[in-house]
Formats: sequence, C-alpha cells, structure tokens
Amino acid sequence: MEEPPCISTSEKSPTSVGGLSPDRFEAILRSISDGVFSIDLNGRITCFNKAAERITGFSREEAIGQPCNTIFRSDICKGACPLRYTMETDTPVVDLMVHIKNAKGEKIPVSVSTAIFKDSSGEIVGGVETFRDLRQLEVLRKRVEESYTFGDIISKSHKMRGILETLPTIAESDSTVLITGESGTGKELVARAVHDLSGRAKGPFVAVNSAGIPETLIEAELFGYEAGAFTGALKAKPGRFSRAEKGTLFLDEIGDLPMQLQAKLLRVLQERVYEPLGGVRPQKADVRIVAATNRNLDSMVGEGSFRQDFFYRIKVFELKLPPLRERMADVPPLIYHFIRRLSALGQKSISGVSPAALKVLMSHDYPGNVRELENAVEHGFVLSPGSLISLEHLPDWIRPAAGADPEPKTLEQLERRAIVAALESNDYNRLAAARQLGIHKTTLFRKIRKLDIELPDKDGRSKNQ
Repeated sequence: MEEPPCISTSEKSPTSVGGLSPDRFEAILRSISDGVFSIDLNGRITCFNKAAERITGFSREEAIGQPCNTIFRSDICKGACPLRYTMETDTPVVDLMVHIKNAKGEKIPVSVSTAIFKDSSGEIVGGVETFRDLRQLEVLRKRVEESYTFGDIISKSHKMRGILETLPTIAESDSTVLITGESGTGKELVARAVHDLSGRAKGPFVAVNSAGIPETLIEAELFGYEAGAFTGALKAKPGRFSRAEKGTLFLDEIGDLPMQLQAKLLRVLQERVYEPLGGVRPQKADVRIVAATNRNLDSMVGEGSFRQDFFYRIKVFELKLPPLRERMADVPPLIYHFIRRLSALGQKSISGVSPAALKVLMSHDYPGNVRELENAVEHGFVLSPGSLISLEHLPDWIRPAAGADPEPKTLEQLERRAIVAALESNDYNRLAAARQLGIHKTTLFRKIRKLDIELPDKDGRSKNQ
C-alpha cells in the first residue's frame, strides 16, 4: 500500500524542497536508512519516514500532527531543542549525540542533525531533523572498552533490586567492597557500577583476575617493580595500583591470592601505601578496592587458607549476588536484552523467542548463571533464520529430549512449578491458588517473593471467591 504524502498542519508549506516535488521528496525519504522527521512552525510533525518508525517504535500515523517532543523524546528536548534552535537562529546542528526514549521506554543513543524549510519567498516554514541509530556503535564501543555501567544491569528480581538500591549509598564512601556470588552472576558488572556511581568515576577502573596470574608474578603485577629488581627487569614498570590511582582497583577471585600477598594488601588497606619490588620508598595508594570471589571465604578463614584480619578488612560492605536460578524473573528481560544487543551487532533482526523456547529457557537451572543464559541466546540467535528463536535453535545442552517436558531438578524448582501451575489454573487469584495448594495465603505470598515468581497485572480476584 502506497504511503500518503507528508502533510503539514501549517497553512504555509513548501511546494518543493530543493527543487524536488513533494512526491519525489517523499520517495527519497522512504529510501533513507536514517530517521527523518519534519515539523511546522508550531512544532508539530509533518513528515515521518520508515526509519523513524523503526528507531522510535512509533508509527507514522501516531506521529503525524503530534508535537515532536511527544514522539522524539530526547534528553534535551525540554531545555535545548536542537531543531527549535535551528529554526530560531538559521544555524544547523550537525551530528549532536543525544539519547531518546522509544515507544517502549528504552533509551537509544542517536546522533541528530537539523536544517530548516523555506518557502519560495525564502521565509522559514518548518524544520527537518535526521537522526542515526548509534546502538551498534555503542555496543561495539562497550565491548572494546568493557565499560558497561549501572544502567546495563538488567533485573526485575527483588533480591537484585535490593542490592542495586544500596549501590549509590555504598559507592559514595571510599570503603572496601566485597562482592560474592557464583561464577557468571555479574560480579564485575556490579563492581563497575560501584565505580561509576562513586566520586572516582572520572578515574580509571582497573581489573585484576587474581586466579589468572601466576603466583610468582602477581606481586609485581599489582605493585610494579624498579629496574634491576630481578633478572630481566631492565626498566621500571608501574603496577596495577599505580594505574588505578584516583580510581578503583577491582580484585577478582581474591580467594586465590597467596597468603603472603594477602598480608601486603592488608598493609595497603590500613596504611594506604605500598612499595614496588626493588623499591625503597613507599608510594601512596589513592585507590579504592573492590574485591570479588566465588569461594566461601568464611570457610577458608576457618581452614587457615585465608587471613582472618584481611578478610574482615575487605568485608566492610558485602554484596551477595544471588544465582540466576534464584531470580528466574530476570530470565525474560535478560533474554530480550541479549537479543537487542546481538541485533545491534549483527546483520539481522530477531524480535524474540518462541513460547516453547521460552518455556525451556525458564526451566533450566543455569549452573553457569547469566553467562550461560547469554551463550544459549547467542547460539539461538546465530542459528535462527527468521525473526524468532525457536526451540530447535537452542543448544543441545539446554533442550529437553524430543517430546519431553523439562523436569525440575531441585525441590525449589518443583515447588516453583506447583505454585505457578496453581496460579495459572486460578487466573492468578492468589487466595484461590493458596486454597488449591492447601496453604495459607500469606505463606503463598512469601513463597512467591522468595522464588521470584513474576505475576501479571491481573489477579483474578473475582474468580473462585
């Protein structure tokens, strides 16, 4: 079906643009991969091309005639609208980077450029704005810089939300933070969030994987060394503490640190100084330390393999990240987050997963946590030829046997399945579900919260009362 031509809510409208008839101008607009919209003198949208629909999530019909700031919702619309500036000053704006909110409320980085429309007498009758979707560049940049931030943490779980709500307060101090949790739960992402929310955000964030550096080299890696400190040390080399000056040093897998180095790090935390290997002058350490581990440090202290004084010094604030199996409400938003990121990087667009694939993804217990879910989604994304990731596109290790319904592997999963089934069969009427399960409604509410069972807006209160 042929699109209607651009309309104008202004009595004055250009009979041509750059010598082009409206029809030819409309054809060009449809062929442009960047978003384009125009407004009249009242700020109402008169043109809205296909790319603008795709990027903003608003249809042409929804946009035409609306004030531009209700459709193109940028973070500077109210205070410094670039299109209004161009129309008032006759000065174009070129490649200004801003963020807009699409129809779903998602923030999208774009670059905008503006120009004005004039009629045959040279009088301004409107303006036009082009905008380019920068999500692909943003994802690529973050992959290169590993600069994911607080806003990149995806969670609907009350357990994770409780942690996230405390982060700004914890970040304000310079106290040491210990992040614990299984591998793949996002400890480094939380560490980066602590850094980004702190007064050290403009300083460097330096990460060290304690388990990935040989014990003989880790001291030199952390503190650096002077020339001649050991054979082969021809010139001085700064360590990670020096590189993290005025910033944050993230010590991952701190449970793997040798006892001798734990003692030296304890001195750094207490006295805020350290000495490079071969050095004779203590150097100041203006560094905040955030540590992380997937090991049980309490048990290690009891066994004597981790220093008790060091343990209490790094455990000023402890953030315990729950495994993904304890926050299954996060699985759907994480799936779509990974799909959006992969779509921005790839040459195809996937809109979601099929109901059968979602059921399987929701039934897995994820020993590898968020990282394992991400790998499964990426596997499905690569193999899917269409717009949906189907069951057959998921990796073998997560798919059930043909025709089999994935069985719960733990008592918690079995309990979760029984509660969800009771809720669904009673149209999410909590009281009726509790009666069916033979438990008190307050017990059901507590279990729903504990198991992170996601509930719809409806609650079916009129049913089975």
